[in-house]
Amino acid sequence: MGAVDISLIRLGFYYSLVLIPLGAMLWLGVPIIGKTLIAILRMTLQLVFVGLYLQVVFKINSPWLNALWLVVMIAVADLSIIRGCGLKLGRFLAPLFAALVVGTAIPLLFFVGPLLKRPDLMEAQYVIPIGGMILGNCLRADIIGIKNFYESLQRTEKAFLLTLAQGARIKEAILPYLRDACEAALMPTVATMATIGLVALPGMMTGVILGGTNPVTAIKYQIAIMVAIFTGTAITVVLAILLTIKTSFTPYGVLDKGSFKK
Repeated sequence: MGAVDISLIRLGFYYSLVLIPLGAMLWLGVPIIGKTLIAILRMTLQLVFVGLYLQVVFKINSPWLNALWLVVMIAVADLSIIRGCGLKLGRFLAPLFAALVVGTAIPLLFFVGPLLKRPDLMEAQYVIPIGGMILGNCLRADIIGIKNFYESLQRTEKAFLLTLAQGARIKEAILPYLRDACEAALMPTVATMATIGLVALPGMMTGVILGGTNPVTAIKYQIAIMVAIFTGTAITVVLAILLTIKTSFTPYGVLDKGSFKK
C-alpha cells in the first residue's frame, strides 16, 4: 500500500494554516512577514519544478543525467555556503565544491553499493533522494563550521598571531579553531542521533513508512541515512576548512581580509 495522494484543492486549503503564524507575527510586530511570504512562494515554485523534473529523471534513469543533477545540487549548495558565510566567490568556490563532492560521494556510494547492493550505483530512485539528504545536512554543517572557524580567528587574531610568532606552524595554530568549528558543526547531528525516534520520527523513516514499507525496514534505512549524514558532514566540514586555508591566509600566516565580504 502506497502513500495516500493529496489533491491540489486539499493541499491549497492546507496552506491556510500558515495564516496562524502570520497572524502571530502581525500581532507581535515581527518584521519578517514579507520574507516569509516570499519564502513560501519560493518553496512552492521550487518544489513544483523539482517534482516535475524528477518525474522525467526517474523515468529516463540515465546515470549521466542523475550525476548532472547531483552536480547542480552541489553547485547550489556551494553558492549557498559562500553567501551564508560572507565569503568571496572566486576564492572559495572551487575548494568548497571539492569538499562537498567528497563528503557527499563517499557515504552515498557506500549506501547504494555495499549496503543496498544495487547493480547501478547511479540509480535515480536512490542516488537523488539520499544524496539530497546528505548534501542538505553538509550545507548546514558547513555554514556553521566555516562561520565559527573564521569568526573565531578574526575575534582572537592577536592570540593567533602570537602563537605563530612563538614558532607554531599555521596548521598547528589553527588546530584549536578547527576543533571548535567541527564541534559546533557536528553537534546538531549528534543531538539528533541521541534523540531520534523518541522526540520525533525523522524524514527518511516517515517517508518510507508512508510508502507502505514495514516499519522495521524503515528503521534500518533511517539508521543507515543517519550514519551517512554524520559521515558526510564530518568529512565536508574538515575538508572545507583545510582546503580554504591556502586561499584565506597570506604566505606569512595572516588571515587575508580580502577573502571576506565587508
